[in-house]
Amino acid sequence: MLVSGSESSDDCKVKVWCTRQEESVLNIDMKSNICCVKYNPGSGNFIAVGSADHHIYHYDLRNISQPLHVFSGHKKAVSYVKFLSNNELASASTDSTLRLWDVKDNLPVRLLPELVLAKLFNIYFFFFSFQVRTFRGHTNEKNFVGLTVNSEYLACGSETNEVYVYHKEITRPVTSHRFGTPEMDNAEEEVGSYFISAVCWKSDSPTMLTANSQGTIKVLVLAA
Repeated sequence: MLVSGSESSDDCKVKVWCTRQEESVLNIDMKSNICCVKYNPGSGNFIAVGSADHHIYHYDLRNISQPLHVFSGHKKAVSYVKFLSNNELASASTDSTLRLWDVKDNLPVRLLPELVLAKLFNIYFFFFSFQVRTFRGHTNEKNFVGLTVNSEYLACGSETNEVYVYHKEITRPVTSHRFGTPEMDNAEEEVGSYFISAVCWKSDSPTMLTANSQGTIKVLVLAA
């Protein structure tokens, strides 16, 4: 089964597809534009949806009448969601942060709750939202700069033309790498002109494929 989201203003739907059918087999109506959708690797029944309304929606596809939980904390659109494991979900946003969530208990990782009033499907209800572990160091205010994860690390791009790597237990970057542009002598102009556009770990490897908006592609290796 495949899952997709639509950013069209007149079709804010998450759609589940069967490769043997032309029409979607399941549709979830959302109230805002959808930026990203990801299956939980441990089960084809659970998905995470990142939305332009700053929230992450965690659904069980066996019952889509309402999400299992709505994760609240980002201040701007959620551009990426990625599972580190069956129970750990990472998210990226154009608020220049990454965040880590525990989806096993539908609770964010290790911090304090606040009560939030939400409106979903035209029904007001209360749920507990938590101030999550937040990763800061990169700059991301308008572009999709990429997010990739493995069991221990999160990596993302930055609008400063750098790749940042975080360990899931440490909120500041453990390392970063700036893309160089030899043909440009002005470093300040470079920072303002280019941004990282894609990052991807090789499976079970410290090797990462990265690219920027200039079209430069690099293979990076996280040293021990």
